[in-house]
Amino acid sequence: MSATFVGMPAFPVAAREALADSQLRRNLEHATHTIRAKRAAVVGEVDEWEELRLAGAAIKDNTLLHLDEYLLQLEESLQARGVTVHWARDAREACDVVARIAQTHGVDEIVKVKSMVTQEIGLNEALAAQGIVAWETDLAELIVQLGDDLPSHILVPAIHRNRAEIREIFRRRMAAAGRPAPENLSDEPAELAAAARLHLREKFLRAKMAVSGANFAVAESGTLVVVESEGNGRMCLTLPEVLVSVVGIEKVVPTFADLDVFLQLLPRSSTGERMNPYTSTWTGIAPGDGPQEMHVVLLDNGRTRALADDVGRQALRCIRCSACLNVCPVYERTGGHAYGSVYPGPIGAILNPLLKGVGVDEQTDSLPYASSLCGACFDACPVRIDIPEVLVHLRTKVVDAHREGPPKAEAVAMKSASWVLSDARRLGFAERGLGVASKVLDRVGRRVLPGGRRALGRLPWPGSLWTNARDVPAPPAESFRAWWRKGGRP
Repeated sequence: MSATFVGMPAFPVAAREALADSQLRRNLEHATHTIRAKRAAVVGEVDEWEELRLAGAAIKDNTLLHLDEYLLQLEESLQARGVTVHWARDAREACDVVARIAQTHGVDEIVKVKSMVTQEIGLNEALAAQGIVAWETDLAELIVQLGDDLPSHILVPAIHRNRAEIREIFRRRMAAAGRPAPENLSDEPAELAAAARLHLREKFLRAKMAVSGANFAVAESGTLVVVESEGNGRMCLTLPEVLVSVVGIEKVVPTFADLDVFLQLLPRSSTGERMNPYTSTWTGIAPGDGPQEMHVVLLDNGRTRALADDVGRQALRCIRCSACLNVCPVYERTGGHAYGSVYPGPIGAILNPLLKGVGVDEQTDSLPYASSLCGACFDACPVRIDIPEVLVHLRTKVVDAHREGPPKAEAVAMKSASWVLSDARRLGFAERGLGVASKVLDRVGRRVLPGGRRALGRLPWPGSLWTNARDVPAPPAESFRAWWRKGGRP
């Protein structure tokens, strides 16, 4: 049984543990800076990049506003080309469909194209419970699977591993899963990739069934699209007899002309390339060529909940490029595991609460606060998702969801501040109290910041929760009111 995100702690707890891992921080810094630099170079070549972003956002918004119509059109197009369409309201229904198809064909193992949606629904674990082994064929996903690990990035799931760690995973775990790693395997990337290729080849040739996701689903033709960089997708989509594609309902685009926009936006934003090495498209069954039985599972799993949120629905524009992760200062220091979901980083901080709902569990409710609101994610997003706006919106929903029951310390503090600030006399008393406190705090010790500003030293608890990591301006010894009564003279 592979590791899962079930039972992960709230973000502050998980992030604190991640920050203590210096090797993890080095791995993340190197990887995100490399990808970020490549992306900036190829985006800089496109004069109309902002127009492309606007076009991508407009296409997605129009599709979401008419999603019911386009989904029915997609279903009709798929069925006309010999594809069986299944509708799944949640993860359990989707997993049951895939397991039932495998059992019908007497399959006890499948190969998979890298698919975030199947990780979202826990497909591998559900199939394992039915005695069916699901093999990941993407190199990074293979590393995660063999290491009994969890993905930590949308594009590069094993970004938290360096090549020495990958070599040890291959040497220790490959033999138990199939062809072993070569005895003299080094940590050179080319040798690691070659070892993975040999290990996976026997699985490709043996598998009778494959499972994929889809980056896009074209409603007018029933065409599904997968973009990838290694060729494993092409192997999974052509060799097996049965192909099942699990597709989130937000992946639909109306026409091939619309698809053209996203095939320009996605590779530049994700891998920093002008186009993906492999862009696979398939439109139904072709007799004698490729899989002869195809199924598409159209998955909701909280997407209609997100669609109903006027502010949050823009998160459904996401094309899973990971650009927001690569520019996020929080993600760069904590990594993806701290988010407790297959969707990490800024997009995960909004997508998970939108899909699951707030007020359900502490871990999900902590995610909208996993941000400094710097706005770098919005600038990088190829479909212009205003992630900071949605984060603030979700923070409001989290607070509203917890208004019942005993008030939290933050709520008590805000109520107290409101009571003081709403009355001039109470505010005057508070100001005089601050003047007295200022003289007392002089004994605690003050620090001089750049520009001559003064700040308090480290305060005792509960003030330490703030001053351990932040500067607190020292209160003035004299309030404005007192200064004014003296005639405005020092």
